[in-house]
Amino acid sequence: MIKSMDLNKFYITAAIPYVNAAPHIGHALEFIQVDVIARYHRLLGEETIALTGGDENALKNVQAAETAHTPVKEFIDKNSLLFKEFIKKINTQFDVFQKGSEPNHFKASQELWKRCLKDIYKKDYQGLYCLGCETFYTEDELNEKGECYEHPGKKLEKVSESNYFFKLSSYQKQLIELISSEKLKIYPEFRKNEVLSFLKEPLKDISVSRSNKRAKNWGVPVPDDLNQRMYVWFDALNIYQSGVGFGWDEKLYQKWWPADVHVIGKGIIRFHAVYWPAFLLSAGLKLPKTIFAHGYLTVNGQKMSKTVGNIVDPLKIIEKYGVDPLRYYLLKEIPPYDDGDFSYRRLEEIYNSDLANELGNLISRLTTLAEKDNLEIKTSGKKQFNNETMKQFESFQFNLILESIWTKIKTLNKEINDFAPWKKSTEERKEFLTKSFNEINLIGFELKPFLPETSEKILKATVGKIKKISPLFPKIT
Repeated sequence: MIKSMDLNKFYITAAIPYVNAAPHIGHALEFIQVDVIARYHRLLGEETIALTGGDENALKNVQAAETAHTPVKEFIDKNSLLFKEFIKKINTQFDVFQKGSEPNHFKASQELWKRCLKDIYKKDYQGLYCLGCETFYTEDELNEKGECYEHPGKKLEKVSESNYFFKLSSYQKQLIELISSEKLKIYPEFRKNEVLSFLKEPLKDISVSRSNKRAKNWGVPVPDDLNQRMYVWFDALNIYQSGVGFGWDEKLYQKWWPADVHVIGKGIIRFHAVYWPAFLLSAGLKLPKTIFAHGYLTVNGQKMSKTVGNIVDPLKIIEKYGVDPLRYYLLKEIPPYDDGDFSYRRLEEIYNSDLANELGNLISRLTTLAEKDNLEIKTSGKKQFNNETMKQFESFQFNLILESIWTKIKTLNKEINDFAPWKKSTEERKEFLTKSFNEINLIGFELKPFLPETSEKILKATVGKIKKISPLFPKIT
């Protein structure tokens, strides 16, 4: 269950994206998933906030700024703004966008560090560093070529320096108990099992700082050590807290923390299900309740890559097809627990079949018939989601909910054909249409979290004095 202890509040987060480049369709997938869950909880009457932000203190941001011959602050401000604008363009509602370079975040992260001091110590270290993951790996964690599994083909950097370390090993048994008992719940189940499998091996303490030289004097300074900056994951995870007041507004923080759900990509589950809970346990702070780890997007069967040149810009999709078709594709076609593929061919197929032919045609037929009979539809009573749909929301099975809604749409289309309203009397038609409009009203309500623009059009067009509606989704030829 993803209910808050306070049934009137719900706090959900998306992962905090690096701002070393513009957003792509993978970001759209996660932002839209978070938006669907947040809209659902708002419909339940819960006070809800959704948070994301800018992971601005990473070394990769510094290197990208250097490549662009732009001062780092100017570079991250520009790219963070791109993400803020992107969120609006894909019609997702985020209440908090917390930048990692903000003074309140620095203050919050230094507060977290101080609370974890009993588990932090300094030592000399040598290791292999993956810039893509912003983390150290041991040789047994790499593929047969000595490369990171997340970033094959990229050489790891051999680093020797003096760093602060966190006693991750001290929390091994506690983490196993929390995850096994589902006090910290992980979706899907097989990701939970992956985390438990990792936790059964001896845990190594982790580096939580970088020298100023290697961090290039960028990031959150370590308290009481002017020569060190915090490791980016230590501060970036803390955005989930700093964005709701930790370290700077205690009343706000007490209201919203802990998070009800962290939505993340599968590649960063270790940071969220092992490191982050351990930091919070060390600091004596509450843990998030649920972690939902989704899969990755491929494009025409290949992993997205700048080198391959297959990065998909969702804003171009919106410009051509509209925002709701993009949302529909990502929520229906991409399995929430596994990897899924994007292709323009498939997008156009489901646009024409599901959106134009089935949903659009249904609304067009019903409103045309109702206008001819001068039909007026009164709003039905308060609508709500059925128990099965609520369970599917709580387990993030967006595709199953949409399949269920489309089954109703197909059934209604068949009923119109079978009823043959043009052969019936006016009274018979009105009775049939009234029943059909009540059903389509419920469908409009159920689509609110998924296709907000389309839902609003349906709900407006199917109450009061009915007029024929313009096609919701003009067919692509």
